[in-house]
Amino acid sequence: MPGRHPPMNTTQFAPSTTGPTRRTVLRTVTAGAFATATSTLVTACGSAAAEPPGKVAVHGDNPAWAEPLKAAGKAMHSVDGIEIVPEVIPSLESFEQVVKSSLRTDKTPDMLKYWSGYRLQDLARTGGIVDMTGHWESAAGKGWVDTSLRSAFTYKGRVYALPMNLAYWVFYYNPEVFRANGLRKPETWDDFLTAAARLKSAGITPLHGTAAGRWPSFIWFQEILSRQDPQFYEDLMNGRARYTDPPAQQAMRTIASFFDKDWFTSMDMDHTMAAAAVVHGKVGMLPCGTWLGSTLVGAGGKPGKSLDAFVLPMQNTRAQPSMIFESSALVCTVKGPDRDEAHRAAGAWMYPKVMKAFSHTLQDGCPNPGVAPANVMIAGITATVREKKVRMLNRFWELGPPELVEATVDDLAAFLLDPSSYRSVLRTMQGRADDAWRVWREAEKS
Repeated sequence: MPGRHPPMNTTQFAPSTTGPTRRTVLRTVTAGAFATATSTLVTACGSAAAEPPGKVAVHGDNPAWAEPLKAAGKAMHSVDGIEIVPEVIPSLESFEQVVKSSLRTDKTPDMLKYWSGYRLQDLARTGGIVDMTGHWESAAGKGWVDTSLRSAFTYKGRVYALPMNLAYWVFYYNPEVFRANGLRKPETWDDFLTAAARLKSAGITPLHGTAAGRWPSFIWFQEILSRQDPQFYEDLMNGRARYTDPPAQQAMRTIASFFDKDWFTSMDMDHTMAAAAVVHGKVGMLPCGTWLGSTLVGAGGKPGKSLDAFVLPMQNTRAQPSMIFESSALVCTVKGPDRDEAHRAAGAWMYPKVMKAFSHTLQDGCPNPGVAPANVMIAGITATVREKKVRMLNRFWELGPPELVEATVDDLAAFLLDPSSYRSVLRTMQGRADDAWRVWREAEKS
């Protein structure tokens, strides 16, 4: 079985807006690379200090967000007289480490595009970022933020960031290919299995799976586990359950059974290649965040015609309908040179006009429920979420101590390349989890 899948190319990566996106995250950074990145950040931070009155730079790691942030900045100026401007830090591999280092200095950026969940908590622990609870509560009082997202931006009961986007994790497919094979958008787990089997019989690879770029290795584990036992997923990722427990084993067995049926693409097919394959009828279904929509459109997909998306149905119909989301965090720093203007800009971020400018330029979901969806696919997913009262679960990458998540991603990549190894992989993952949670909880006491 592993022989059917070429070795993964760890230099490839898929485009995204949040999480381990547009880079291959390295667990170790050489001293030379770190020094170079630190120098780059100090230079970039100088530009934040040099912004004229009424403008504040938002530093991030994704060039694709430059235009959406510019659009949001112009809208923000019209509603509050202040404007955010994008500042991309090019040293992507060491972005997290460099940011944490800079928080201890006077050269820190005023605002950051960061991650939610435990990565944000890790940042809050430094004492270098601003408590944004007041801004959150103000937005919530106006109905300008989806309050179910609050826990993803909270540390010790206080909110330390505002949500920037709301990417739903969905399955992309080509409706024309489905219709040609007598299929409809899956509404049940059996529909999903039927679609995969029929596509396979028609010579179409049913499912995209990949370890290319390393970070996507968690995708199938989070998708299957969250549809089989969403509460266990939540407990596992927060250290209240074990990788060796039966639900985790069941999820891995389910994925392994898909390999047995030869339903997956090769594990070195990245998201860009997979997007084109879906549009051209070579691959049936592609799980990813809604941030991939622009890549599919760029490959020739026409939303509502040759391109659509669905929420993977629950295998466990007794559980509340659930799905994965991801959302980047807008952070203000304590020592930023323009900290007062940055805090003011954060207060204007959730305005509907600002959120619309940002999400419509980005073509992704919006954390302000009052903003109209950016496109027909986002509208369909949003309607499903609201009508079915879908439980939103934060993405694997943002849940758990960062060092643990990075290590378990490697373990899951090993599983994808040898699905029969799932029992030993789960034992390895739990051994890592025991150590990582012990360290995390000890740090919580300090």
